[in-house]
Amino acid sequence: MRIPIGISNRHVHLSQADANTLFGANYELTKIKDLSQPGQFACEECVTIKGTKWEISKVRILGPYRKFSQVEVMLGDTFKLGTPTPIRESGDLEGSAPVSIIGPAGQVELTQGMIVAKRHIHMTVADAENFGVTNGQIVKVKTNGERSLIFDEVVIRVSDSYALDMHIDVEEGNAAGLKQGDRGELIKD
Repeated sequence: MRIPIGISNRHVHLSQADANTLFGANYELTKIKDLSQPGQFACEECVTIKGTKWEISKVRILGPYRKFSQVEVMLGDTFKLGTPTPIRESGDLEGSAPVSIIGPAGQVELTQGMIVAKRHIHMTVADAENFGVTNGQIVKVKTNGERSLIFDEVVIRVSDSYALDMHIDVEEGNAAGLKQGDRGELIKD
């Protein structure tokens, strides 16, 4: 019942229209490496995100383009930016925090779209059957090592387009002394 752990830094997902505003007309993202989920990739392009108090530069864009732009930050970032930001599942943007995205060719003002991503596990239908869990179920994941801990409130996300991987952010990874590819043990209540 062990699951590989992927540790994610703050990042931006863009719509094609917003990329065109930030980088120029008909802009194509430049892939630098594939990520753990099939079809997902890190891009060469970075932007600045600006909250009500501060800004953070060199925030990586992840591809491919999405229907709506979304900014994912860590809890500590929200204090620096000065913008209260809800902890949500990716894509749950209704009523989320506003943010400015600044690129070399322009700026996009999102009235909503910034979240702290809720920790979650991507898995296929077969993985879900093997683990005995269902889409949307909340579980715990125990890590080992000198700073072992139990992550609570981990959402199961099931799709055959996923690869088995738990996603947490850098702050959570550091708190547990984890590195990319470490494994955790799924605990069902």
